[in-house]
Amino acid sequence: MAVERSHIARRTFVAGSSCLGLALALPAQAQTRSKVPIRVGGTLPLTGPLAATGIIHKLAGEAYIESVNKSGGLIGRKVEFTLLDDQSQAANTRTLYERLVTADKVDLLMGPYAQSSIIAAMGVAQRYRKLFIQSSLGDPSLATYPLQFPALPVGADPRINDTEVLLDAYASTADPPKTIAFVTSKFPSALFFAKGGQEVAAKRNLKTVLSLEYEFGTREFGGIAARIKDADPDLLWSGALALEAVQLLDAMARLEYRPRRHFYLFPAPGPTVSHPHAAGLTSLTWFEEHEPFTRNPGAAELIALFSERAQAASLPWPHVDYQAAAEFAAWQILGAAVNAVGHIDDKAMAVWLKGNKVETVLGTRRFDGPYNSGAAETKLKQVQDGKWVTVWPPQFRPSGVSF
Repeated sequence: MAVERSHIARRTFVAGSSCLGLALALPAQAQTRSKVPIRVGGTLPLTGPLAATGIIHKLAGEAYIESVNKSGGLIGRKVEFTLLDDQSQAANTRTLYERLVTADKVDLLMGPYAQSSIIAAMGVAQRYRKLFIQSSLGDPSLATYPLQFPALPVGADPRINDTEVLLDAYASTADPPKTIAFVTSKFPSALFFAKGGQEVAAKRNLKTVLSLEYEFGTREFGGIAARIKDADPDLLWSGALALEAVQLLDAMARLEYRPRRHFYLFPAPGPTVSHPHAAGLTSLTWFEEHEPFTRNPGAAELIALFSERAQAASLPWPHVDYQAAAEFAAWQILGAAVNAVGHIDDKAMAVWLKGNKVETVLGTRRFDGPYNSGAAETKLKQVQDGKWVTVWPPQFRPSGVSF
């Protein structure tokens, strides 16, 4: 018995010594970890046809990183962004995300801009079981990966909902449109919305007087403008991306034609609002730089930091719209998940996001719907007096604005 008690006592002492050593070591290890930045990797279209929008996402991401690092970072660690240029090409995006995970060994991923690139990057994230936050996927049904989460509140079926919002707004006017023309890029998300829009128009008994598709990357819109002028619709529905809206406006102006009502899907906000023939055109939105959006969490920081960067980058319109807000919100969602879990664990962060809400610059985001979507919160904005203003639903209009 004496021998046995001696053995137990020795084991207790060894165990106690080990715990003491661990207790002494933990503060030093925690201090070391706190000095190691959290490295987030992603791509954006900094060159190519989508570059005018890509720069907006870049500046918004930088604004979030500056803001969060000023307040101590995430879980006590600074945040660094390894950003690569995908050149507006999905094939490049896939290769670059492979590099970020395998060669650069980033801790976390942030999704790119544009549907094709998002799907390409999501495939890589799924292969390595990485959390994947994305800001701008047009077709939620393509996002079957359970660890992906959308920042933009488009709902589960935007192909129908978004044109419903558009036509609801115009139906509220004294002279609703009776004919419509659909002219769209063949870019996947633009085609997706155009097909849904045509279904909505048919159900509402709007006559489609033109249905035209053009190759993504088209720069010469003279022939397209001529077709629109000949059709002369009450409402032009354009699936324009980035600078395509400006190029189409230029082409129609050369023909001395201006649509009575015109809508553009995802135009570059600055060049579009600055165009001399932009007055009255409409587009989708989820955030504009006016009340009530400016009361959302993070709005003040985003507006101040983005404006500073946009002016330094010589952007023609250094203001926040939904593109910048969606990118900032994606980072807010990622940051909330990291802080809630307390360490970098992709699966644990995904579980937390699935069961919780996050307060963002776009408002409250939940992920309890199909494809981890929440409720659709799509709105319509219009160019008025050289500014973008939200016009529908009415409760989101700034004071003194009508439609």
